[in-house]
This record gives sequence, C-alpha cells and structure tokens, in this order.
Amino acid sequence: MRTADAHLPWGGTAREPWALEVTPERAGWTYAGLRVLTLPAGGEVSFDTGDEEMLVVPLAGAGTVCCDGLLLTLTGRASVFAAVSDFAYLPRDATATIRGEGRFALPSARANRRLSPRYGAAGDVPVELRGGGPASRQVNNFCAPDAFDCDRLVAVEVLTPAGNWSSYPPHKHEEDRAYDDGRVEAALEEIYHFEVAGGMPGEGPVGYQRVYGTADRPIDVLAEVRTGDTVLVPYGYHGPSMAAPGYDLYYLNVLAGPGETRTMACVDDPRHGWIRGSWAEQAIDPRLPLTRPATKEA
Repeated sequence: MRTADAHLPWGGTAREPWALEVTPERAGWTYAGLRVLTLPAGGEVSFDTGDEEMLVVPLAGAGTVCCDGLLLTLTGRASVFAAVSDFAYLPRDATATIRGEGRFALPSARANRRLSPRYGAAGDVPVELRGGGPASRQVNNFCAPDAFDCDRLVAVEVLTPAGNWSSYPPHKHEEDRAYDDGRVEAALEEIYHFEVAGGMPGEGPVGYQRVYGTADRPIDVLAEVRTGDTVLVPYGYHGPSMAAPGYDLYYLNVLAGPGETRTMACVDDPRHGWIRGSWAEQAIDPRLPLTRPATKEA
C-alpha cells in the first residue's frame, strides 16, 4: 500500500448506498472491511453480505435490522461520546435491511463459517480503562475475541480524553510469530475510523494518527483526522492516536486476519514498550470513563 492511500478523508470512498465503503479489495488486502451508512428519518437500505460477516453499530441514531427473518431493534445512542451502543451481527451469505435514522458503522471481515444473526446488548459490552496519566483511555470491547463470537471479525471502540494519547505505546501485528521472550504477535489487518467531539463528518476539529514501518517494510503516515476519516493499517507500528486539547477523540478499530483463532495479539515498538510499566504509578485520568463505569486494566 502506498503511504498516500492509507488516509481516507470522509467522502472519498462513498458509493451508493454507503457514505464510506472500504472493502478488502479497496484496502488492497484480504479480510477487513468497513462501511458507514447515513439514513434520513424513515430511511431504509437493503443489501447482501456476500462472503463477509458484519456488525451494525449505531454511531449516532437508532433503528432496526432485519436478517434471516429476525427483527433486531437497536436503541443506539445520541453520539459515540454519549453512551455505549447496542449492535447487531449479520452472517455471511445473508440479505439484511436497515431502517432508521442516523449514522451506522458496519465493520466486516471475510468469513468461512456462517453463524446466526443476533443482538448485542449495550449492557453486556465489557468496558475497560487502559493506560495511565496522559495515556489513559476507555476501550469498549463490544466485539473483542472473548466478548462476542464471530468467525474472524474483531472490533472495539476507543475513547481518548482531550489532550491524551492512545494506541500507545506504538505496536504492530503484521506476522504470526512467537518471540523468544514470550511475546506473541498475530497477522492482522486494521482499520481506524475516527470521530472528534464537536465535529461533523468531514469538518470541524482534528486529531492525529501515526503509522510507521521499518526499513524492510516502509510506511510513513501522520494523518490529520476529522470526524468520518479513516486510516488503514496494513502493517507497521501504529500509534499514537492523539486527541487535541479541548476535543475528545473516538475511533472504531476493525481487525481481521488469516488465523483460525480470533486474537488482538501485538508487540510494542521495542524502543517504547517500557512505557507500559510506568502506568502502575500513574492514576487513570479522572475524566474517565466518558460513557459508563469501568475497571482499570493494563
């Protein structure tokens, strides 16, 4: 992937009915995808999932999802900064209809198994506070490997208070590898989809996302991101995700890879991994949680 192709500003990949469409082919890889749907009041869109499993996650708004004769009602939320949302799972080889009003994210992954459509309740989403001090952030693990069953798809939400850094220390997951020191890395494609508090799609305040590679696999991204922008991470170290002072930052992470076991295994940039050890002596940012109670985890 060319460095210039990694940052996708809002509107740059729109194709009816999607306001954002990132397929594996568009990303230049094999598994992970993301679509965003914007519906007016009373809006309705039907589509086929093809060989991908998908989630329907309200970013702002509410609606219903009908799939395989099952009707799932999504209470949704006013915004990603207001609450954790419920969501729906759609299997591969299905036809689905979304009705409602608002913006809906559809993270996806090429899947082998066909599971059943089902509902994910907001109250069942594990929420954790991660890091410490100015690296404090909130992680909504709604589709983490141990939280919700999928074939390949992994998705989480991260909320970073204004002025903080998240996705830090920088880390990578570009190969299936066990290291001599006990660390384990998995090969995963990853998508970051951003919202900045106070912004509207394509305009308003900004945050920043860093992605960098090695001499053998170079990539060099420092993207200024607004609400609706997306950054693709095919390989390399990614982080930090930087929230500008005055503006909380949200991003949806979508991950998928070839492994038979779903995982988020990664390894830190060895120059900066020591930072994790400093968190035990730093308090979590008192502004957290932004949306609901949680417990601190490393």
